Amino acid sequence: MDFNIHVAKVIHIFGIEIWITESMINSWFICSFIILGAVLIRLAFRNPQKVPSGVQNVVEFFVEAFGSFTSSTMGKYGPKFSSFYGAMFIYILFFNLSGLFLGPNIVASTPLDKQLPFTFMRPPTADIAVTLSLALMTFFMTQGYGIKSKGVKNWLKGLTEPIFLLTPLNIIGELANPISLSFRLFGNILGGTIIMGLYWNLPWFALLGIPVALHGYFDVFAGVLQSFIFIMLSMTFVSGAME
Repeated sequence: MDFNIHVAKVIHIFGIEIWITESMINSWFICSFIILGAVLIRLAFRNPQKVPSGVQNVVEFFVEAFGSFTSSTMGKYGPKFSSFYGAMFIYILFFNLSGLFLGPNIVASTPLDKQLPFTFMRPPTADIAVTLSLALMTFFMTQGYGIKSKGVKNWLKGLTEPIFLLTPLNIIGELANPISLSFRLFGNILGGTIIMGLYWNLPWFALLGIPVALHGYFDVFAGVLQSFIFIMLSMTFVSGAME
């Protein structure tokens, strides 16, 4: 078994190496699937019904539910951010749930793997580069909206409160937010991937029926929960910076 991040291709542009990793390829594949689904849903909404049914009913329920959740978490700022965080929730959720179909356990048992220099089989959120990029979006949004709502002077002043001596700790606290966000998501998804990879390498008689429960916990339950936690904490950080 191999749980490392593999480089599929290295591109040289003006003497700079750009690595195309398996996580990036998995991300592009999953994003293409999400975009295709969005296009199909949009086509289905060409003639929306006053009394929703079918796909329209499901989509309207999700939009209204997430809008209410965003408003309850971010207060008056919620409506402005609901579409952004709704899209991010779907994005992270599909990445996490890809562990149901992708994983080192699958690739270890296929002859095709021996013909490839790397494996496609890995959830993108099991890569710290992916989760850190998402966490950095939250970090820069937090600082950016904090400056926009308070002004540079009051934003800097907030780093010195309640007393000036705590300024270094306040700065460390702000820098720690993207680290904790990224490692929480990364650690849970990678941990589940490793556990399932080890489990699938047990003798065949130990695999009867049990993988359903384990995938249900590590992929479905943990995947949904970690998506929810990441979004909720991101909303809390951004709305708190604007208070």
